[in-house]
Amino acid sequence: MDEVVFKPVGYVKVLNEREAEIIFRPELKDALDGIEEFSHVFVIYFMHKLLGAEIPVKVHPKKDVSLPLVGVLSSRSPLRPNLVGLTVVELIERKGNVLKVAGLDALDGTPVIDIKPYIPEIDSVPNAVTPAFLRCTEKDNQINFENKNEKIKL
Repeated sequence: MDEVVFKPVGYVKVLNEREAEIIFRPELKDALDGIEEFSHVFVIYFMHKLLGAEIPVKVHPKKDVSLPLVGVLSSRSPLRPNLVGLTVVELIERKGNVLKVAGLDALDGTPVIDIKPYIPEIDSVPNAVTPAFLRCTEKDNQINFENKNEKIKL
């Protein structure tokens, strides 16, 4: 099998820096029944704006050249062989065939391939392991995020 074709279930409409709507095809409205009982969902989307981009085999995580060069499939780089994005978002509300979410890192007009409910008992892996350089980066990012929030509050 050389090709897999997906039909988008909907599209992203960015509302502001924090919130977006996922507008589903009208015929899928009933397929969303019950989703509003979840606080978070996975959003699987196609990064269409990167079509035609050169896909590297190796990257520096977070484009930080001080971090080691790793295979692109060992990173969260958006430049991937299949341009598929995955994000866990907070589900704010559902109105018919529209989900309002927070934390979606997709662009306006992005095709959504699928969503799945986030289930902590299944989706959280308590003993997961990550490389040491990533743990340092996450700690630094948390400090930077906290400092950024402090600046915003002032």
